[in-house]
Amino acid sequence: MTRVGIIGASGYSGAELLRILNRHRSVTVAKAFANSSAGKRVDEVYPLFLKQTELSFETYTPDSLDGIDVVFIALPSGEAMNLVPSIIDRGKRVIDLGGDFRLKEPFLYEKFYKREHTAREYLQASTYGLPELNKNDISKAQLVANPGCYPTSAILSLAPALAHKFVAPDGIVINSLSGVSGAGRNASLEISFVEVNESVRAYKVGVHQHIPEIKAALAKLTGEEVNLTFVPHLVPINRGIYTTTCAELLARSSEDDVRAVYESYYREGPFVRVLRNGIPEIKNVIGTNYCDIVVRIDRDNNRLIVISAIDNLVKGAAGQAVQNMNIMFGFPEQEGLTF
Repeated sequence: MTRVGIIGASGYSGAELLRILNRHRSVTVAKAFANSSAGKRVDEVYPLFLKQTELSFETYTPDSLDGIDVVFIALPSGEAMNLVPSIIDRGKRVIDLGGDFRLKEPFLYEKFYKREHTAREYLQASTYGLPELNKNDISKAQLVANPGCYPTSAILSLAPALAHKFVAPDGIVINSLSGVSGAGRNASLEISFVEVNESVRAYKVGVHQHIPEIKAALAKLTGEEVNLTFVPHLVPINRGIYTTTCAELLARSSEDDVRAVYESYYREGPFVRVLRNGIPEIKNVIGTNYCDIVVRIDRDNNRLIVISAIDNLVKGAAGQAVQNMNIMFGFPEQEGLTF
């Protein structure tokens, strides 16, 4: 059995990792690390784990990783770069769910995340963990940077159209709606029930830290600069990402033509569902690792519209991390992820 350690196991993404890995037939969660919850049983903090695990949360130290094969880091951005060097030096494989190793250029990290990067030498060695684009590289990686939830929905929406030159690489507009769990488990006034309920709010307009991540992944795919406008919104639901993307068509194409390209592009991707009928809905992906996508054409304005839906805690975080682990260790890609 492959032995797993989770750092940040008491947060929303950490708990989702525990939920998924508990049903995985080839791994065992050997260590669950948390700071404020250290010493408490997992099922004391999350009663849903009653009779599912005997684990207790522990305080993390590098020596605690003896016997661990792979480490998931489910901490806010800015934390993993302080931990990864010592973990890599111990020969462990690492999957970071935060943003510290997604961008290759440290100046972009420092511009958008507003802090100095203290492990720059590991940026070029990291592999961007979007399986539908980088499966081969992920299989050989020691350090995988799990994508952000917004970028996952946006990149999967745009990749086939850009790769096949259906749309222009500039003038792209992406609007995304997110449930409040995307902000993490720490309490704050702006994500309290009273502030969020019965309201919708855009935030970090034009300066969100996921903008360079989306651009970099799409530029690598197309070989040219991709220019886009990204506007995230907070909506009063627990979880989910709903993204609508608009891009200029370069040639006259039918919806059937575009859909066929999307279906072919994701034929080997078990977790992307290209819908033939209807519109994606968050309720249909909650608790799953699926990304539902539909393509539409605005003929009057010659624009492609792509709508996608994911669960931000699963395909946007923990589920995708487990999908990456499966690829890294040669397990079936869907192991633990089909419910």
